[in-house]
Amino acid sequence: MTENTCVIAGAGPAGATLALLLARAGVKVTLLEKHGDFLRDFRGDTIHPSTLRILDELGLAEEFHRLPHRKEHRLVVMTDDGLTPVADLTRLPGRYRYIAFVPQWDFLNLVTEAAGRYPSFRLVMNAEVTGVIREGGAVRGIRYRDAGGEHELRATLTVAADGRTSAVRRAAGLVPKEFGAPMDVVWFRLPRETSDLDQTFLRLSSGRIMVAIDRGSYWQLAYVIPKGGFDALRAEGIKALREQVAGLLPFLAGRVGLLDGFDDVSVLSVRVNRLLRWHRPGLLAIGDAAHAMSPIFGVGINLAVQDAVAAANLLAGPLAAGADIPESLLARVQRRRVPPTAVTQLAQRAVQAALIGPALSGRVRPAGLPRDVSRLPVVGALGRRFIGYGVLPEHVRSPEAPRPRPD
Repeated sequence: MTENTCVIAGAGPAGATLALLLARAGVKVTLLEKHGDFLRDFRGDTIHPSTLRILDELGLAEEFHRLPHRKEHRLVVMTDDGLTPVADLTRLPGRYRYIAFVPQWDFLNLVTEAAGRYPSFRLVMNAEVTGVIREGGAVRGIRYRDAGGEHELRATLTVAADGRTSAVRRAAGLVPKEFGAPMDVVWFRLPRETSDLDQTFLRLSSGRIMVAIDRGSYWQLAYVIPKGGFDALRAEGIKALREQVAGLLPFLAGRVGLLDGFDDVSVLSVRVNRLLRWHRPGLLAIGDAAHAMSPIFGVGINLAVQDAVAAANLLAGPLAAGADIPESLLARVQRRRVPPTAVTQLAQRAVQAALIGPALSGRVRPAGLPRDVSRLPVVGALGRRFIGYGVLPEHVRSPEAPRPRPD
């Protein structure tokens, strides 16, 4: 049994960032991760200007940019009629006018290594949450198991940051409201050649949608299918998937044969939901545990990081001072983050209803787009601002404790 000021379940973008910010403030924090490493393929890895600015405020921007990454300054849609720019991020204000594509495991290693420079931080890998500790109607920590057996971590504050299937959220009796999504996503990769288009893009056609992410040596491809449609796709056979990919992206026709079978693909079940209440006494949910986002706009990581910054801004000082955290203060975190979450999900749901659903059903043919949406008055400016910074971008305002001098 170990005493902590804060225990965080889930070392994804929300949990890792919050742990760093709390450790930076001198809070004794333990971060639990279910897996033994961060190496899971096809996780979100679009780092938007809002998150780049947070890293800059934490003094991590230079380290981040030393990671292998690719910059995208413009977002484009490819229809049957050609390429259409939809957002020109070079026209954003500020230093960071691009989206950085970085494997999420590199991002998480960066953040947790930075947290490890503070003596009050501890990372426990291979730790599977089995429940929460309750006392007097409040959550007072987490129960987990690892290779050594069953353990308890007692804490003043417990944070659920363990994703859209959060075990902590379930143990605390918090149930999200589902808004629905018309699609799932099949992820896979194919080699990239130097003669290929040097651009990440959305490929849109009647009845078919695909995102192609330029990884330098390979394409990371996201083939969008109707919700629950993977079994039907698999029943058609891998040859049918190859033909559909080649039909959408003819330049890959000579490479689709490298898809040997469905063991080469990964399926994301898309969900859009949100907790109506993000907290219980002694417990706060953030990131995907509080709100599962659609992959539309690629903003999931950035919303999670913003949640963590907002939570640290409000909670780090009281936690560092050893104060008990009233539920009213946890409610302030929710009030701060619900508006940007709700507006972003509303925009995602609007795109799902107006574009994704009809396109997948073949009811509409994507055509007639302006040649350059990014330069339309108002629409272009709002689009790049929304994608780059979101609705309510946060700044690091949590305290920083003095670091101990090296011996």
